[in-house]
Amino acid sequence: MAAEPRALVTAPFRGDGLDTLRSVADVVLDPWIDQVPLRLYDSDALAARVEAEGARILICEADRCAGAVLDLPLLAIGSTRGDPTNVDVPGATARGIPVLHAPGRNADGVAELTVALLLAVNRHLLAADADVRAGEVFKDGSIPYQRFRAWQLAGRTAGLVGLGAVGRATRWRLEGLGMRVIAHDPFNDEATHSLEGLLAEADVVSMHAMVTPDSVGMMGAEQFAAMREGAVYLNSARAALHDLDALTDALASGHLGGAGLDHFAGEALPTDHPLCARRDVVLTPHIGGATYDTEANHSRLLADDVVRLLAGERPHHIANPEVLT
Repeated sequence: MAAEPRALVTAPFRGDGLDTLRSVADVVLDPWIDQVPLRLYDSDALAARVEAEGARILICEADRCAGAVLDLPLLAIGSTRGDPTNVDVPGATARGIPVLHAPGRNADGVAELTVALLLAVNRHLLAADADVRAGEVFKDGSIPYQRFRAWQLAGRTAGLVGLGAVGRATRWRLEGLGMRVIAHDPFNDEATHSLEGLLAEADVVSMHAMVTPDSVGMMGAEQFAAMREGAVYLNSARAALHDLDALTDALASGHLGGAGLDHFAGEALPTDHPLCARRDVVLTPHIGGATYDTEANHSRLLADDVVRLLAGERPHHIANPEVLT
């Protein structure tokens, strides 16, 4: 019987998927996320690690799979991302290496954070929390009921820009809150609104589109001006979808009622940025998919496809299926 191939896993891997992978491979598990200080391999360092381990299967999330990594005799590369942006897919394809990935792995996690951002913005939760902690419940001679009134979400309209896995997971959650949900997505027939039509109707606009040349900066000054007075803007996808200066201006003018953002260019927002001083804005540091369930999901998706690949079957989620022929 042939020896099991060794799999080097530098991504978080857990649950049934880890058990499945261990049933077909000798697993070396060393997730980047457990390392303090942070450890991210570039392609040369990753290639050296793969060679040192004698691995034939490589599964990673944040490490760069390119260059020297692709010169190794790998049976497969698995990227735990929905879109395997950490892998040079054309380079892997040229060398006949299948690239597996995990679409939809974090849909529920990101959808839940979207709802959390909406509730936090709409009900002024962070400002209210700060007043309690500062002993300012009766701030400036007022009572909290005066400062923190809000419209209920039930009966309001939410507009989703993008109706992929995350958009769909967000849709039923917002419907569960009693909201009417509309969507814009030129690639999904269930989305029946143009962007202009959606902005005119929605009390909440939530971004769930992928970043493409056509979607970069799709929310600019014109689009924010077209949103309803007092509307809330949410982006738990990518900062590249909006013009941050235009959003800041729309909030400063009072046209928008608030915003919740989970991503920023360069992964951080300068502490002196005007948004940091606004009580109607909630800012989180790209944590939408940061759940243990996301890790369990991508572990299951990738492990099942490794099993299929080793058995000579077609993987369900492969970025370069042409290598199979």
